[in-house]
Amino acid sequence: MMQFLQSTFGPLVLIFTVSNLAAMGLQVRMPEVLVALRNKKSIALIFVWGWLLGPAFAYLITTVLPLAEPYVVVVFLASLAPVAPFLQQMVGKARGDMGFAGALVPLVMVGTVVLMPLMAPMLIKGVTISTSALAKPLLLTILLPLVIGAVFRHYADKGATKIFPAVKKLALLSTLLTIVWCLVIYGRGMLNTAGELALLSMTLFMVGMGLITYLVGFGMKQNQRSVMALGMGTRNIAAVLAAALAIPNGDSRIVVMTVLWTLWSVVLAAIGAKIFAKLAGKAEAGGQAATPSST
Repeated sequence: MMQFLQSTFGPLVLIFTVSNLAAMGLQVRMPEVLVALRNKKSIALIFVWGWLLGPAFAYLITTVLPLAEPYVVVVFLASLAPVAPFLQQMVGKARGDMGFAGALVPLVMVGTVVLMPLMAPMLIKGVTISTSALAKPLLLTILLPLVIGAVFRHYADKGATKIFPAVKKLALLSTLLTIVWCLVIYGRGMLNTAGELALLSMTLFMVGMGLITYLVGFGMKQNQRSVMALGMGTRNIAAVLAAALAIPNGDSRIVVMTVLWTLWSVVLAAIGAKIFAKLAGKAEAGGQAATPSST
């Protein structure tokens, strides 16, 4: 049984990645993306939060915490891959701006595919990472499904609407199966991380990134700040896993921590979404209360 699970893990991860990114692509509205592209402030914020603050915060955490080298590798890889594939589901629960989330996703995915292969070899010392070997799986499994889904939505909206439920179900099923496979194959390894500060490092990173991007919103509305916080607080673990598997003779603890990060990020994102939903309700109540006096 274990041999079967290990032999099917790679193809299952591929289906999980492609189906989730295709589902995200099918939700992309090109007019929203074009509006975002004209907003230089938003683009600057995405770049600063995603690929300047993220790596800087990862450096701080790996400097303060005495992490083993495999865990340092994962923290740095994760710092270069903002926005989890389940972002839009969490944004809905957080009562966030869905249009803003729809525009954020493709911009960040393109940024990840371009910048991760360039920055990872500079950030991670002592581990040989080929830029081309890293770029190839990101292009094929992250960017290509997203682009195909977005193009299909743009040019065949009715067809995209029809196939979206099936793609979403495939994404959900493959996600659940991937979690089960991960727990069986890497469960003991995840338990062994106890006492090695791996869980603490990823918690500090995700919570810290979420808080910073929410509190320092540079004039964005509450429902947009919640989207940015959920996006920058979560990580595209599919991209991290693709990068981890591209490392030649990589330590097995790299994959173990990546899997653990996948599971833990869902929990933290769900908690964050509930908090942001309450804050959205307070913001709406405050706005309604202010309306009579303003008139």
